[in-house]
Amino acid sequence: MNRMSNTVIGFLNILTLISSIVLIGSALWMGKSKTTCEHFLQKPLLFLGLAILVLSVAGLVGACCDIAWVLWVYLFFMVFIIVALMGLTLFGFIVTSHGGGVGVDGRVYKEFKLEGYHPWLKTRVLDANYWLTIKTCLLGSLTCSKLSFWTPLDYLQKDLSPLQSGCCKPPTSCVYNTDTVIEQDPDCYRWNNAVTVLCYDCDSCRAGVLETVRRDWHKLSLVNVIVVLFLIAVYCVGCCAFKNAKRPQQYGFPYGRYGMYKSRPGWEQSWSRWWHGRDRY
Repeated sequence: MNRMSNTVIGFLNILTLISSIVLIGSALWMGKSKTTCEHFLQKPLLFLGLAILVLSVAGLVGACCDIAWVLWVYLFFMVFIIVALMGLTLFGFIVTSHGGGVGVDGRVYKEFKLEGYHPWLKTRVLDANYWLTIKTCLLGSLTCSKLSFWTPLDYLQKDLSPLQSGCCKPPTSCVYNTDTVIEQDPDCYRWNNAVTVLCYDCDSCRAGVLETVRRDWHKLSLVNVIVVLFLIAVYCVGCCAFKNAKRPQQYGFPYGRYGMYKSRPGWEQSWSRWWHGRDRY
């Protein structure tokens, strides 16, 4: 029973090891994917996956080999991972609480306004150099190519992704072919039928990018809650395994191959008993 916690922590770290590989693979896939051009979540996912991978290996080595100092390092850095994840999750919920689409009368899709999003996110897409990178990616993707075959009826009956709604068409409220100048959304004047222009410089396109980020980040925050709870459980079991690695068994040898580096060897007690009992003979 004393080694039960070591067995459990080893099994749990196998699960976290597999999860870390999935996270790393997802981050690498996100960097290669052309479905979205905002790779903001790629680096956090990659860092999280690598950190959990290293911790899982350390936990496996410490639990299977009963090496107390490895378990101590494992638990020490596990605290930082848990606290960092809790902070990232809280920040994610705060940032993603802003935004969301606005319904359009007679349409299935929604439109998105840049002013509705968190200032921290807006600052990123308003940077000219940063937006140029995203726009270049959008031009090389297939985001707007499908809409070139749509009929006016399709716009009434079909839904659009946030990127398609913001980058591939002008705002629905825009009025063209009029002899008089009327006050309209500034995006109406940024729109151009040229394939390389469209509405890629519109605020609605920036909002569509942020809405994609907001949805993905909100999902990631929900997953982070589960990960944090799981890591807390692993940490508790790891504490038990660490105590077992330090404490000698009631009978036989201490844990570990030799046990001398993880617990007191007991020669002090043996010497004391011999010294105090020598007068009896």
